Amino acid sequence: MATHNLAVILKNPSNDAEFLLLKQTPPPKFSEDQYDSYVDSDLWDLPSTLLNLQHDHSHSGIVIQGAQSSHNIDLTKFDVQLALTGVLEKLGLTVNDVGEWSLFKYVEEAEFGPEFPVNTVFIMGKLLDGNQNCQGLCKWMSTESCLTWLLEVKPCSDRVGPLVVVALINDSLQSAARTLPPTLRYQEYPPGVVILPMRSKTRKPFLTTNLVIFAPQQVSDTVGDCSFVAHGDALIVDPGCRHEYHEELKQIIACLPEKLIVFVTHHHLDHVEGLSIIQKCNPNATLLAHENTMRRIGKGDWSLGYTSVSGEEDILVGGHRLTVIFAPVFLL
Repeated sequence: MATHNLAVILKNPSNDAEFLLLKQTPPPKFSEDQYDSYVDSDLWDLPSTLLNLQHDHSHSGIVIQGAQSSHNIDLTKFDVQLALTGVLEKLGLTVNDVGEWSLFKYVEEAEFGPEFPVNTVFIMGKLLDGNQNCQGLCKWMSTESCLTWLLEVKPCSDRVGPLVVVALINDSLQSAARTLPPTLRYQEYPPGVVILPMRSKTRKPFLTTNLVIFAPQQVSDTVGDCSFVAHGDALIVDPGCRHEYHEELKQIIACLPEKLIVFVTHHHLDHVEGLSIIQKCNPNATLLAHENTMRRIGKGDWSLGYTSVSGEEDILVGGHRLTVIFAPVFLL
């Protein structure tokens, strides 16, 4: 079971490479001074809304080209017209401002849990007139300009949301995620950072622990600065899947470069149970962990050497500098 969203790709009639992004509403306040005092930069993403099921058997007045031939989702079961009207209202538009619609992509979200995953239907249309005034809430962007925002991050600079990355950017890149087994569902955002929920012995109501993979597209063999405590072509964080899913973990490790860094945030079983598999598949991998974590990890999980980190150390992954941050919490 899953909930569904409708995301809209509106093309510029004057420039087919451009599409419309909507400034996203900031998250709600938490009534905590330290949190609420933080002001994030603007986030821009494809306009979207919840896609509800039809309450009756009436036919939608919106025709989506290619929807009937889709084997992944039956749009006749959903109130597409209501959702599309709501999305366009956010932009100050109506259905009469757009030409034909077509089904662009259907993306099934990985099961992060404990709630149901949110699957997204992406449809594409072209504005009949690109001069509508959106009062600063919208802007025309291209995949190239979005990618620049993603890869050249600066403090307080505008950000690109996950919908446009999933729909339009990831498929155009030669990411390491493209080599992962096709049966695995994951999220790649930003490009090169893969979050893959794997079944683990975590606490209820959760069923999975996120395996994080950092495999940047541009891999540099130049170490340069000798102050790095470790360097490699890819990084994997918290391999803690259950024994039944170790075969999947083997397939993942086989897809990653041999110069692999493994980082463990803490000793809980749902974060370390797959360490033994990495050790067998890639005995040359470099393990990074706090010394207190290593004292709690059994020899059966990792019997090779490791590099102790306690915070502020730098590591080099594919030419990218990453810094270890010590974030102590109370762990049983």
